[in-house]
Amino acid sequence: MYNFDPMRIAVDTGGTFTDCLFVHNGRLEILKVPSTPRNPAEAIGNALQKILASDHDAASPLDLTCGTTVGTNALLERRGGRVALVTTAGFEDVLEIGRQARSRLYDFFVDRPAPLVPRERRFGLRERIAADARPLLRPSRAELARIVRLVEKSAAQSVAVCLLFSFANPAHEQALARALRRRGIHFVSVSHEILPEFREYERTATTVVNAYLAPVMTRYLAEIAREAASATSSSNSAPRPQVRIMQSSGGIVSAAVASREPVRTILSGPAGGILGAQYVAGLAGFPRIISFDMGGTSTDVALVEGDLRTTNESQLADLPVAVPMLDIHTVGAGGGSIARFDRAGALRVGPESAGADPGPICFGRGELPTVTDAHLVLGRIAPEGFLGGEFLLDERRALDFMRRASAPMRSLERFAQGILDVASAVMEKAIRVISIERGYDPRDYTLVAFGGAGGLHACDLAAALEMPRVFIPRFPGALSALGILRADVVRDFSQTVRWPVDSLRRARGRLARVFTSLERRGSRELRLEGFSSLQIHIQRLLDLRYVGQAFELSVPASGDFVAAFHRAHERRYGYSDPRRPVEIVTVRARISGRTPKPALPRSRPAGANARAAIIGSRRAFFSGRAFDTPVYDRSKLRAGNRFRGPAIIMEYSATSVLPPGWLAGVDSHESLLLTRAGK
Repeated sequence: MYNFDPMRIAVDTGGTFTDCLFVHNGRLEILKVPSTPRNPAEAIGNALQKILASDHDAASPLDLTCGTTVGTNALLERRGGRVALVTTAGFEDVLEIGRQARSRLYDFFVDRPAPLVPRERRFGLRERIAADARPLLRPSRAELARIVRLVEKSAAQSVAVCLLFSFANPAHEQALARALRRRGIHFVSVSHEILPEFREYERTATTVVNAYLAPVMTRYLAEIAREAASATSSSNSAPRPQVRIMQSSGGIVSAAVASREPVRTILSGPAGGILGAQYVAGLAGFPRIISFDMGGTSTDVALVEGDLRTTNESQLADLPVAVPMLDIHTVGAGGGSIARFDRAGALRVGPESAGADPGPICFGRGELPTVTDAHLVLGRIAPEGFLGGEFLLDERRALDFMRRASAPMRSLERFAQGILDVASAVMEKAIRVISIERGYDPRDYTLVAFGGAGGLHACDLAAALEMPRVFIPRFPGALSALGILRADVVRDFSQTVRWPVDSLRRARGRLARVFTSLERRGSRELRLEGFSSLQIHIQRLLDLRYVGQAFELSVPASGDFVAAFHRAHERRYGYSDPRRPVEIVTVRARISGRTPKPALPRSRPAGANARAAIIGSRRAFFSGRAFDTPVYDRSKLRAGNRFRGPAIIMEYSATSVLPPGWLAGVDSHESLLLTRAGK
């Protein structure tokens, strides 16, 4: 039976700070350490040293789960491995041709990014599988040997193999993969293992991305393993640390699986945030939420209504990534986003970020104005309270540099407020994309704000979108780590079938065989990780569409899934047609291994008076007006406390702002519920 021993640590890396949440002896603790962009594993090692030095039995095992942006950054910055691509002869240019769709429809001069694999490293294998899975041309031994020689000559670190119709019959891909691996080529990504689905371009691109990231992710995971082993090396009796990685789909996997399938980790950090938001909002009775995760570099938003929404149509760095991901929309607006004036004199904020090095001006090394500096100038952050006083912000330095940068606007306060307004506009647009543009009214949802900077902008966004309330959980600066800590081990499997639905009874009979095959594979993998049958949960999904349509909608496979598809189509596109024939395109199975989950403790009500939590006051600006604003220490707020804005709420992991005209209350889990007065 799968079991955790006392020490469990979740780490969310990639932002200005590396956030850690850990459980030991039933206690939930938080730690933030500066990120190390050149080697993200180093920050994890630093955190582990601090945690284990103060709170760990040297003989007890360590379970470490990480959310990471290593894959994301490698893709965005084009720092992946040297990849060769093998396709069916005649299809070598699929990756470069792509789709007719253009990012800027009417721009005939737009430059498409270069493919991850240049033409000289794309090789065609003389073979052919028919659409009905019949082998039409089997690759000979000589042909396989020829391709292996070409790959070796290319000096590729990694190989992507994507043959025509291999999702229907993978025999030729399997033969080539065996030949490559026999020659010592370790990083071989095979499309029927990564994405056994139709659409040649998407399948090829996803397999190539996996191969591109495999060397980078393998090195990174090896470094994490070394850091974890070093942190626990004081005891010879301690078991080897267990390392797991968060996936973009909201589940965790072993480091071995993440090394083989790194494409599934691209949005691992943001995925943890959505899991955490869903959990804490559910405790408070808010199942319908919009999560708002504002960190140092970017902001991630998602709409949650009951179950988490996944998509298979994501794009990153102008490349399709067709593996399941939580439906997250990301924009380049964060606390470290750099403000500048463009050539026309308009104020712009982001997507460029000061990051962890050099960071905002107030961190002591940066010289370009950022969103964090604007908040500090406007008095919304207490410099002495950052990270619980461990990190003193340089207010005077921020004022000096911001004053110089504000010259075009002739007012420091107007410049700083302008930075915040522009950043908020970018984030408001992101929320509109995942709500209004998809048929959802944000006024029906609670805004769950987290990340180091989420609480600084949440009320302004809620007011602009007429949302009824803002919810700020405990540990807002480490909520992604909480989600990672509560995640299950998950394996996603799929198979394209393209079957018309003549009758539900006949369709269920054909589907049962496919589901059984996928589920056996997933259950076998989870049992090898130590899960019992009682700990394994299976979810069945189907991708359906009207015959003749180009894209699908995913619905649960239980009950009348055709009727469910019609309802989903009506919701998404504004119409449905029950008279039109429907076809099943892809069968999906999600196999989960349930893990123990830490819970937030309840607190007893302590009355409405919150004065005991006031630790000082600051002159802060709101909408161009200065207010004498009390500063609250969130660790001193108790369940039942209530107070009015303006207020600044400081805590170890984040700062939150309560503008004038807003009310704050503390619930039984010591989360903050913010509402507008009179609403």
